[in-house]
Amino acid sequence: MAAALAGAPAKKAGPSPWPPRLALAAALAPAAWLGARAVLGDLGANPVEEVLNALGLYAITFLLASLACTPAQRFLGQAWALRVRKTLGLAAFFWALAHAGFYVVIDQGLDLGALLEDVFKHRFVFFGMAALVLLVPLALTSTKKMEQRLGFRRWKRLHRLAYAAGALACAHFYLRFKLPEVAPLGAAALLAVLLAARLVNPAARKRTQQPRQSKVA
Repeated sequence: MAAALAGAPAKKAGPSPWPPRLALAAALAPAAWLGARAVLGDLGANPVEEVLNALGLYAITFLLASLACTPAQRFLGQAWALRVRKTLGLAAFFWALAHAGFYVVIDQGLDLGALLEDVFKHRFVFFGMAALVLLVPLALTSTKKMEQRLGFRRWKRLHRLAYAAGALACAHFYLRFKLPEVAPLGAAALLAVLLAARLVNPAARKRTQQPRQSKVA
């Protein structure tokens, strides 16, 4: 039996299922955490504001995490990062939608007049809503079927809107507070690093291709 096993061709190990599972668990974990805090009465003196801030923090955290996947694969060689990018991006959209929905239904009481006034009166509200609007087409075209329907190039160009959504989300996060805080500034700095990594990589690729082309010539 051992000989038979030794002579049998080795099966190629497929990609580990754990990264997508862990990404999904991470996407759902904030709901359990926030629910537990609500049950334990640990939402502070202003629970509406606490929940609203928490939902927004979850949204921008997952959005930045999804944007970090491509640099992680390109510069660190972490192939699993691309396998969790869609899950993290959809988590960002879900939490952004929950953040906006909680604001509209609970904070504003479905008062559309007050909502519109708030949107055009406060820049941070306008930027937050604009970020959510940009995330909608990204969520709707996140499937392989939609990628094939649009064509990879058009799909890729469309999904670059994630960086614009990230910039608007960071502006929303920063302007939400009257005084500068570490978290909003840190989010903006991280987005700048990720965008720089996105812009630097094509130039680096051209430099590596030039010697090869000269050798062929």
